[in-house]
Amino acid sequence: MQTLDVDQGHFAAPDAGTPSGIVLIHDVWGLGDHARDLAQRLAGEGFGALAVDLYRREGDVKIEDPGAWMRALSDPAVLADVQAGIDFLAGEGPTAGRPVGVTGVCMGGMYALLAACSCRGLAAAVPFYGMLSYEHGLLHAERGVDPERKPRQPLEAIADLRCPLLAFFGADDAFIPSGDVEDLEQRLAASAQPSDVVVYPGAGHAFLNDTRPEAYRPEAARDAWGRMVEFFRTHLR
Repeated sequence: MQTLDVDQGHFAAPDAGTPSGIVLIHDVWGLGDHARDLAQRLAGEGFGALAVDLYRREGDVKIEDPGAWMRALSDPAVLADVQAGIDFLAGEGPTAGRPVGVTGVCMGGMYALLAACSCRGLAAAVPFYGMLSYEHGLLHAERGVDPERKPRQPLEAIADLRCPLLAFFGADDAFIPSGDVEDLEQRLAASAQPSDVVVYPGAGHAFLNDTRPEAYRPEAARDAWGRMVEFFRTHLR
């Protein structure tokens, strides 16, 4: 396996071949060990994975309130970084010319879903427990959100879904209301794109994150990982 830090973030790929590419979007805490490990695990599955660093221009990032931090982020700016990651994989290195997918966890899951509805050049998307609404759950604020930074909610974006989607949630997620997940399923049913939503009983937010023992759910994590790999192998040919 080859791994290297690039301007965009952390890249991992098999030693040989021409793998399909996957943009991996980190959680609210940034490009840490968990995101780097996920990229390397994807490389172990035969993909070229770019874990984008959305905070690389921010200097020393200190997050005291994750919800407030995410509400302050500019969705258009983040999606521009994701688009740059897609273009990087499509145009450079071993993944050049190959299909590109996107995945992400927590905040990254939200942006993976938004990317699937707005970014060019994606062949598949797999968001993990991404927030779906700016009116409910973790991103809700009494004063609302800045419409320039948050021009449309992820649920509203589904009408423009551009690629097949596989989404994972935990039934006990305290940050994502079950009603939002049900709303997502209804909106996806009206889409022309293939889609599936998987909800794991007994799992909450961050169930894939094995660096957080209190949140990690091994059985759900293994099942979701296997489904994701199969999904990407099907759609990133």
